[in-house]
Amino acid sequence: MTVRKRGFYEKVIKRLLDLLLALLTVVLLSWLYLILAVLVRVKMGSPVIFRQPRPGLIDPKTGSEKIFSMYKFRTMTDGKDAAGNLLPDEERLTAFGRFLRGTSLDELPEMFNILRGDMSLVGPRPQLVRDMVFMDERVRRRHTAKPGLTGLAQISGRNAIGWEQKFAYDLQYIEKITFAGDFAIVMKTILKIFGKKESSSELDVTDDYGDALLKAGRITREEYDAKQKEARELLHETSDTGLYSV
Repeated sequence: MTVRKRGFYEKVIKRLLDLLLALLTVVLLSWLYLILAVLVRVKMGSPVIFRQPRPGLIDPKTGSEKIFSMYKFRTMTDGKDAAGNLLPDEERLTAFGRFLRGTSLDELPEMFNILRGDMSLVGPRPQLVRDMVFMDERVRRRHTAKPGLTGLAQISGRNAIGWEQKFAYDLQYIEKITFAGDFAIVMKTILKIFGKKESSSELDVTDDYGDALLKAGRITREEYDAKQKEARELLHETSDTGLYSV
């Protein structure tokens, strides 16, 4: 994969701003973290923090994404059907969980991902590993920038837009990462949170990328199954190497 040239702002200034703003958020909102943790524990049980492997920045030496654990406040129950299988996401998403998503409060634990250096305040949202394996080289170029807490796609429709439009916004963003651009995205994110309430389509649970491709007839069932197997093997390998632990 072609290495993308990063400017001084992205390599140095952006990281310093991430550290400063994430630390300030954690310190100033420590009371809110505590309240939300208690409410999640009471309403949905344990664990309070939802951890999930996500692809991060591509290592230019290996050409592969680092898999890291992304933290969020839990928004779903562990509801299962009679056979013991987890119910669909939309059935496990609680009213309180929908409130957390609508206000983006479920994202607050990602500040610790930012402090650790796995994420940035602004960047392409980290998708699932089982989404990544379906991305071609052009789309995976989005992983040459650190994944973000918010991004251009998030202020442009979130889940109300399709996968290809999301990726187009991500690729547009990484072509010119500037302080002015990041500042504008952060301000628009704040306005979306505290301003006009997001539509239900922006908050709805959407199909995984692979599922969307299969439904659209863009891949065969055999290709789909092979990629899902690849994702499972990748997660197993990264767990063994310590890059990701369950």
